Amino acid sequence: MKLIKWLVIAILLLVAVPALYLTLFFSADDLKPLLVEKVKTQTGRELVISEPLAWQFFPSVGIKLGGVSLSNPDGFTEKTMASVKVAVAEVKLMPLLSRDIQIDELRLEGASLNLVTTKQGKSSFDGLTGNGKEAGQESGGAPALSGFSIGGIIIRDTAINLIDEGKGSKQSLVLESLTLDAFTPGKASELEFAFRAQSADMSLSGKGDTQLLVSSALDAVSLDGLSLDVTAKGEALPKGELALALAGSAKVALESKTAQLVLEKLNLAELGAKGELSVDYGRKVPFIDAKLALGATDVAALLGESEPADANAKAKANANAGSEGAASAKEPDLSALKAVDAKLDLSIESVKVAGLTTTDWQVAADLNGGVLKVSKLAASLYGGKLDASASLDGRQRPVHYSFNKQLLGVQIRPLLMALAEVDMLEGLATFSVQGKGVGLLPERLKKELSGNGRFEITDGALHGVNVAQMIRSAQAKLKGDMSSAAPQEQKTDFSALTGTLVIGGGKVHNPDLLMLSPLLRISGRGDAYLLDETLDYRLATKVVGSLEGQGGSSALSGVEIPLIINGGFTEPKFALDTEALMKGQLKQETDKLKDKLKDSLFNKLGGN
Repeated sequence: MKLIKWLVIAILLLVAVPALYLTLFFSADDLKPLLVEKVKTQTGRELVISEPLAWQFFPSVGIKLGGVSLSNPDGFTEKTMASVKVAVAEVKLMPLLSRDIQIDELRLEGASLNLVTTKQGKSSFDGLTGNGKEAGQESGGAPALSGFSIGGIIIRDTAINLIDEGKGSKQSLVLESLTLDAFTPGKASELEFAFRAQSADMSLSGKGDTQLLVSSALDAVSLDGLSLDVTAKGEALPKGELALALAGSAKVALESKTAQLVLEKLNLAELGAKGELSVDYGRKVPFIDAKLALGATDVAALLGESEPADANAKAKANANAGSEGAASAKEPDLSALKAVDAKLDLSIESVKVAGLTTTDWQVAADLNGGVLKVSKLAASLYGGKLDASASLDGRQRPVHYSFNKQLLGVQIRPLLMALAEVDMLEGLATFSVQGKGVGLLPERLKKELSGNGRFEITDGALHGVNVAQMIRSAQAKLKGDMSSAAPQEQKTDFSALTGTLVIGGGKVHNPDLLMLSPLLRISGRGDAYLLDETLDYRLATKVVGSLEGQGGSSALSGVEIPLIINGGFTEPKFALDTEALMKGQLKQETDKLKDKLKDSLFNKLGGN
């Protein structure tokens, strides 16, 4: 019992004697001028501690700071770099004797950090490192710690302001609360946080929680069971608001400077995804390797867009948007692509955009030195396949791009209806095109695009025109029959429609259009003008079969009749050259008359 008694007395003396000495003979405020002078010497900054320093003893040794501020360098518009309303640190006394730091609590309230970059490129951090001599000397002889733990960390209302005077911008992040339970390296701790952020045109708010684990060697950090919910608001966002929900885990290896994020769930507005992302930030240019799988994606819903009630309203809306944006539009600056290298492996269940529905997307892409190369872009659409590759060079402004695209076995009619509400062609289409260009603005895209391609459509039809009926009607009128023909379906069937394309100068030139059917053969050339979206085709129509079964005759068989196609992409106009038709008819009748005269003359001369 005496032994225990003397042990208790000894412990009390170890605590009481230093406490008595510090209280009676040494004021905490005596540290102020020492701290202020030290900071001034090392950094040239002004340190202000406006409230008295307070000691705390048993069961922990602690100190409380209040009204602390550190200035920015001389000449900065924002005078204060950092300020703290309350800072409390409590350390257990007894473990310190064996170099085991056990912090009962760290508490920080009302802190503010103003990080400024001036127009001259100076930063709030300039000069904070000092000359480094004293730090190096002290660290060389610093005793090793036998242990380290924190009973808890509480941070409230801490603000970080990023101010760029050159750009005239200010961004603010407020850590509303951060609570970390008992923390010891090598053991997991509960971490909860809530924050908000503000920029000129957007605001963010969010909260989350996770299990924080720092390795015993302090060289790795992991976040398990990470849950994060963020809401963004701003006029530039779809519907003015965007919500993000994330669940997964993260790991950071400090020595190798690598990080990994595993997404078990990612919900962004109407978009759902999962996958993993790894980052090597130790390179001169950080490298990101991402493997993502997305679910059904509706681009209009994601962007908060709504479809106009009808095609005319849609066309008007597009025209208005184009005219309003043309004057202020600038080529995008994609030089930021040089700031990171990346590899992307992406799969998407389905994509719906502008009425076009596609499925089974597979995308493989690499970003290196500001050049994006898409080696694979494949999807299923309307009974067929899309297979494409492309590259985009963001090192230049305007950007340069190239592409190679193929459509294989696609039902062309629903595709055209979905893309542009054009009901003109039907059939099974194979289409290939290779091209390149400069600039991404719509008008420049059309002007600068160059390339070539080929198309073939089989077992199809040309909608909006019945060429056979046009020929019959024109032929009847030439014979004096002005009666109206019975209405028939405006459709011209064909077995094959083929041709090649040459793209350049704002137009698509088709030098060898050929359409074959049991009744007709249509061939010729024409142009599609991309800027004003108009057509100009001059074709030759030849009757190769009999029209008698369709209410016509075979009198024009073999005669080429010019067919003109012009007007807009969405509503093309078809017209026959009736003068040529009349000449063809006259030639047929003249040939028949010549044949009769030959026969009559032959008979008179005694022929059989």
